[in-house]
Amino acid sequence: MSLNPRLADWRGQRVWLIGASSGIGEAAAKLLMARGARVALTSRSRETLEKLADGNARVAPADVTDRASLAAAFDSIQAEFGGIDVAIINAGTHQPVRAWELDAVAAEQLVQVNLVGAMNAAALLAPYFALRGSGRLAITASVAGYGGLPSGLVYGATKAALINFAETLYLDLAPKGVAVYLINPGFVKTPLTDLNDFKMPALIEAGEAAREILAGIEAGAFEIHFPKRFTRVLKVLNLLPYRAYFPFVHRITGL
Repeated sequence: MSLNPRLADWRGQRVWLIGASSGIGEAAAKLLMARGARVALTSRSRETLEKLADGNARVAPADVTDRASLAAAFDSIQAEFGGIDVAIINAGTHQPVRAWELDAVAAEQLVQVNLVGAMNAAALLAPYFALRGSGRLAITASVAGYGGLPSGLVYGATKAALINFAETLYLDLAPKGVAVYLINPGFVKTPLTDLNDFKMPALIEAGEAAREILAGIEAGAFEIHFPKRFTRVLKVLNLLPYRAYFPFVHRITGL
């Protein structure tokens, strides 16, 4: 059963894609442009965005940790497009961390990008969509937020917080006519996952991830998780009591 309204066609949809310069965001930008959406691309690098846009999208550089630059991008997109129909908050970073490597400064930087950055963007978009009584807001978290995993010490914590954040956004915004989507990818081959030094099960390409995201939005899903052959296993795994969960995770990860 769909929790959100279905989307029949991307043509003419005014889409703000935040975190568009590489990986899943880059693949999603290409797919949205190919499907006829009016796309505004945001990340820190104007040069990278301009190469990606190739004249087929609007470039609106901003840093999600800099509220002033993000607000300026938001205002400029509204002015040019006359509004925003869909926003996908995809900006994020990743650094594998084990407990004995934990550094407070590096941890804070990761939290600022992954969690605070998403909240900065949502603080612009949620009131805007609520006032309009329509719109679609997607938040990219990760299956790493389902439960604790070795090397995901800080990253997983930010993604768990984003899962809770998206759930609460849905509870508040759905009654006002605003669709909310929680995107939980498994392992996707990107420059960030290239940092992992372990075998990643069910690893998929960024293009497949982008197709899953757009299909989930079209179908009206709340949680868009993929690849399901992996994410469903993790969902079951996280139903186990801790006395079974912890040894099982050690065994399957080798960490």
